[in-house]
Amino acid sequence: MSFTTSRLHAALIACFATAASVATSRAGAQTPLAGVAEALGRAGTDQPGGVVRFGFPRGDLTVVANGVTLKPALALGSWVAFEPVGPHDAMAMGDLVLLESEVADVMRALQAGGVEQTALHNHVLGESPRVMYMHVSAHGDPVKIALTIRTALATTKTPLGAPAAAAAPSAAELDTAGVAAALGVGGKLNGVVYQVSVPRREHIMERGHEVPPSMGVATAINFQPTGGGKAAITGDFVMRAEEVNAVIRALQAHGISPTALHSHMLDETPRLFFMHFWANDDAVALAKGLRAALDRTASKIGR
Repeated sequence: MSFTTSRLHAALIACFATAASVATSRAGAQTPLAGVAEALGRAGTDQPGGVVRFGFPRGDLTVVANGVTLKPALALGSWVAFEPVGPHDAMAMGDLVLLESEVADVMRALQAGGVEQTALHNHVLGESPRVMYMHVSAHGDPVKIALTIRTALATTKTPLGAPAAAAAPSAAELDTAGVAAALGVGGKLNGVVYQVSVPRREHIMERGHEVPPSMGVATAINFQPTGGGKAAITGDFVMRAEEVNAVIRALQAHGISPTALHSHMLDETPRLFFMHFWANDDAVALAKGLRAALDRTASKIGR
């Protein structure tokens, strides 16, 4: 970690330790995730199972892939989620969206603070500028973990100030009802991007703790309208080994290209693989193709 980053980390620790103490005194009792929002500089969203998830959209980037300018909600959203696993401890997992030039400094800062990297790779193909995705994991004091992540992100141009007001959801350019009917599961709008999450049927375990779907082990499917009823789609299928090639064949049969295949975690049970994909075509037709691929997995979806 550079001298400048070390000083920033120390200053953040002092500042947010005070904020966490104030939050604790106001609440009257320490909660497992008290102080995390203060340390990260923004509010999180509550998820089932006591998980709190924090988003850091890369609104500073203009990334074009296959002629489509990517919205942050489609494929440029850094995030980290915290799950309490004890009175004072948490499990944290996340995915940081980085330019190639940002990778080394972020990795150095995370390692210095005890936050591990579990994967580093692409998600899409042919994008400009090149974007990398760094998956992270940590166990321990949630405020210290949050401060380390904040310090690492401060070495990048990721917007860290108070987030701008969220854009009003808009389905004007996308047949979200048709997409949901074709998929057999509904989603939600994040601005103009329609986001769908499909959990797996089995319990995912890591270091003796269950990993909830909101920690990144649910299949994620995003639709960004591109006009005329079309949408660019990307996301990732969460699969066991025996499902991988059946999903590839189902996607290809419907004009959807797999763009990456890899792990995101190191010691999960059962072992999982993650397949990213891309297409830009009629949204409902693509949803039917995605459903065909989902049917090759043990996903929680109507049959």
